Amino acid sequence: MKLIVSFLALFTTVAVQVVVQAGHSFEKLPAQRAAPGRHAAISARNKASSPASASSTASTTSTKALPSASSLTSAPTPPATSSARQPSTSGNGPSNNSGGRPINGLVNVISSKGCGSSGATEKITALSGPNGHINFLTCGINGTGWNPPLINIKGIVTVDLSAVAHQKDSAFANCQDFVATFEQYGSQYGIPAILLASFAMQESSCIPSTVGGAGEQGLMQLTGDKCVGAPNGDCMDVDFNIGAGAMFFSQLLDENDGDLLSSIGHYNGWFRGMTYANATAAAHGGSCREQNNLDYLHQFLNGWCQNINAYEHNPPLGEYFNLNVCN
Repeated sequence: MKLIVSFLALFTTVAVQVVVQAGHSFEKLPAQRAAPGRHAAISARNKASSPASASSTASTTSTKALPSASSLTSAPTPPATSSARQPSTSGNGPSNNSGGRPINGLVNVISSKGCGSSGATEKITALSGPNGHINFLTCGINGTGWNPPLINIKGIVTVDLSAVAHQKDSAFANCQDFVATFEQYGSQYGIPAILLASFAMQESSCIPSTVGGAGEQGLMQLTGDKCVGAPNGDCMDVDFNIGAGAMFFSQLLDENDGDLLSSIGHYNGWFRGMTYANATAAAHGGSCREQNNLDYLHQFLNGWCQNINAYEHNPPLGEYFNLNVCN
């Protein structure tokens, strides 16, 4: 896909190049609610910071690497370890190899990759829920780098979109008119419709007219490279936008061999080996909202996927809230 992005970059306008460069470059997207699309992650830049992808990224687009922690005037400091219950070293882990459906209403982990127990809880708290504790989902962020546990799409706990979207006070109230389209493309690509709608809520609050800070378009906040072929050039067209977003996420799952956490994180510009300093580096430059939302996985899996509004829940879902400094 990087070759396709490179080819397009040679022939598209300067404006589209900026969108691709400042967006997801067929890699990932942004998050957060108060200003839809405001958290556009620069995935190409993030991937340039990853040792495993630096050379290939440089050969495709002219991207600006994230500054290293040592080059920042005030190096970011990870938050102190939470006093809430932390994942233990037993329970869900390498011995749980079935890769099947959730177990007793909690996430089914194929391999913890040394991250210990999932710390999953039936009750949704600030730091945990049925799909795991935030420290499990972000394993390695505060150390040598993100090394996500292995979970497949069948192993997570979710609600059914069609069953909750029209309920009173549903977290997906904004998505009610698009449920059939989410279900259509979810069925086509083998992705639960609730996941696609969760991306839409996380990225744009499910508002079709949303334009992100780097020009991302529509419900799924598509960058210019993903808008090719939009009807009459309208990337905000709901059917096209959801379909293209579903195809993109399906491709991420294929590229990651079904690794769900890597694929969801990828949508927000995460990469394996990403550290706290990598994720928050943009806070010290002129593009604060280009940080990666370090609460993204918890908000997505234990918030939206449970019909919980991740931005209005009390207590707030997350531990880092690193994007708050941009307000």
